[in-house]
Amino acid sequence: MEMMLLSFIGPVVKRMWRLSAKEQSLITSVVFIGMLVGAYSWGVIADKYGRRKGFLMTALVTTAAGFMSSFSPNYATLLVLRCVVGIGLGGGPVLCSWLLEFIPPPNRGTWMVVFQAFWTVGAVFEASIAWAVMPTLGWRWLLAFSSIPSFGLLIFYLCTPESPRYLCLNGKINEAMTILDRIAKVNGTKVPSGTLVSDDDVVASDQDSTPTKRHKQGALTTILKLLSRELIRPTLLLWVVFFGNSFSYYGLVLLTIELNAGRSACAGHKVKVEETEDVNYKDVFITTFAEFPGLIIVALTVDRVGRRPSMAVLFFICCVLIFPLVFQQSEMVTTGLLFGSRICITATFTTLFIYAPKIYPTAVRSTGFGAASSMGRIGGMVCPYVAVALVQGCHETAAIGMFEVIIFLSGVSILLIPIETKGRELSDNVKLKCQSV
Repeated sequence: MEMMLLSFIGPVVKRMWRLSAKEQSLITSVVFIGMLVGAYSWGVIADKYGRRKGFLMTALVTTAAGFMSSFSPNYATLLVLRCVVGIGLGGGPVLCSWLLEFIPPPNRGTWMVVFQAFWTVGAVFEASIAWAVMPTLGWRWLLAFSSIPSFGLLIFYLCTPESPRYLCLNGKINEAMTILDRIAKVNGTKVPSGTLVSDDDVVASDQDSTPTKRHKQGALTTILKLLSRELIRPTLLLWVVFFGNSFSYYGLVLLTIELNAGRSACAGHKVKVEETEDVNYKDVFITTFAEFPGLIIVALTVDRVGRRPSMAVLFFICCVLIFPLVFQQSEMVTTGLLFGSRICITATFTTLFIYAPKIYPTAVRSTGFGAASSMGRIGGMVCPYVAVALVQGCHETAAIGMFEVIIFLSGVSILLIPIETKGRELSDNVKLKCQSV
């Protein structure tokens, strides 16, 4: 919702404050800059201080900055506050890692599809709110209403537990067992008898609630682990895939708007730009609903075909779909090809969020996933210069060519990662050691 509302407030504040096209674009760019910072920062905080504290901080920052931005008196203030919103939104990987650490392997694929589906639900809901609010109350009310779901996260914070995996890894065995007992009670069962241990803390004294000192790691230590011999290859390749996926996803959304108009202008035709609100809402709705088939594809393939092969095939299909756009096409054909491409990219995006967290062990899961997401934010920041600037500058062929290369490299990179996470246990170094009692 916080991302989709940019489509609605940008044109309004541009007219109200008489902004240039570059100044309008910067309203979106600063959100990605904030997400770039937040994606890594919240991952480090969650790995060091706990998933629950990371969750609380991201909710507080997003809620406060989102609501305060509705009172922005000028352009500069709006930029600063939307950048802070981006920092809060960068905590998405923390929520993803946290959720994964509660779900047993057979159900993870299904629930991660549900998790990612709410991105699409939020986008559709935001368009609905904008349709109702913008013509009557204006953009400030839209910003205020859109901050309410983030406020809801603060309410849920009161009843959500810390990750037992995280607690066990940090030597807080008693706290982890308390949460496991609660989980067992809710599910009408009992925790297996025995002693909960981690591979690093096998002795009985680890049942003391004091965190083991060696688990307290700084940001530099965490990064060095990501670049260790065991993780450097999947880490670097994952960065390429995240960059390409974000570049392609946000770029295809922009191309849907820009390509037909840009080619008409470059061909010397006078383009009449519709200013009515209805046309804008219609375009957003059509673009957003194109994501639902992508989610269906993920639900059907993620636990049957596997994560890596399904993503690779979808990346390559996307390449095939956008290749005809190198040449002049009718508006209907262009729209159909772009929507088909968006279906593929939505599916790869969703599958990637299911796949990536399970590559890393618990100690660096949030940081590793956050760092990869940061590379995705860089892709989101770069794509407007290709999808908008090149097309408006009559370099459509170059723009499509860059999309082809980046999407193809993403497909190759995902195949080169030597890890398939289908049916794989989370690598968290935690095990339940059963003893005779």
